[in-house]
Amino acid sequence: MNERLRSALVQRGLEVEEMAIACAVDPKTASRWISGRVPHRRHRWTIANLLRVDETYLWPEADQKTSRFGSPQSEIADTYPNRASVPRDVWISLLLGAMKQIDVLVFSGTFFAQSNPHVARMLQDRAQAGVRVRLCFGDPTGEAVRIRGHEEGIGDSLAAKIRASLTYYRPLVGHPGCEIRLHDTTLYNSIFRYDDHLLVNPHIWGQPASANPLFQLRRTANAEWFDRYDESFEAVWKTARHWTPDNTDNKEYRRSGQN
Repeated sequence: MNERLRSALVQRGLEVEEMAIACAVDPKTASRWISGRVPHRRHRWTIANLLRVDETYLWPEADQKTSRFGSPQSEIADTYPNRASVPRDVWISLLLGAMKQIDVLVFSGTFFAQSNPHVARMLQDRAQAGVRVRLCFGDPTGEAVRIRGHEEGIGDSLAAKIRASLTYYRPLVGHPGCEIRLHDTTLYNSIFRYDDHLLVNPHIWGQPASANPLFQLRRTANAEWFDRYDESFEAVWKTARHWTPDNTDNKEYRRSGQN
């Protein structure tokens, strides 16, 4: 019996069935985890995030035996050959498990809404629970978007994708705890931060972000990588202009605070 896992579920007021749903497995499989069977490492991470505890607390020996990255204290929690291969339940569990902040830095981030049509409502719910939500998209009128569209061979389509993506987030405008900005910077990585978990999607020249690798970081005592990517988000955020549905095509790029 995994008493730590059972106790964590009780403390969070969750049922085994809810853990099974988060991991997209049969409830019988989740029950075996309570009985002592060790889940696949991806499921272990999802459960730990759902319960807001460290994975090594729930499965201390398993983490040390199966880690592909050496020490269980490694910042690298997982890697994916491309963003499209990241399971949908990973994105959902990260969003729902965030308790302090959600930061997103992308050009269009179309997949973020299209793979989850309820994303705006879910972000509103997290903000209502006290989570700070900051979304930063590319400025469709900016030079950086024009260059990136040319490099990917899609021309003005990237700007059109950004405008389409922004329509999903209209309900967040003016909602307490939520803010949307547009940036005009060369974006070397797309960044998705959920509290102490951070996903980095490097941009490869000429390739769409969905086809590029993605690695997942967790904040540790010596979180050098995590902190550097977090600092890069803050740097872009400071230069980005506030977005409202009526200023998407304002060609005058304004720094935040100058509205």
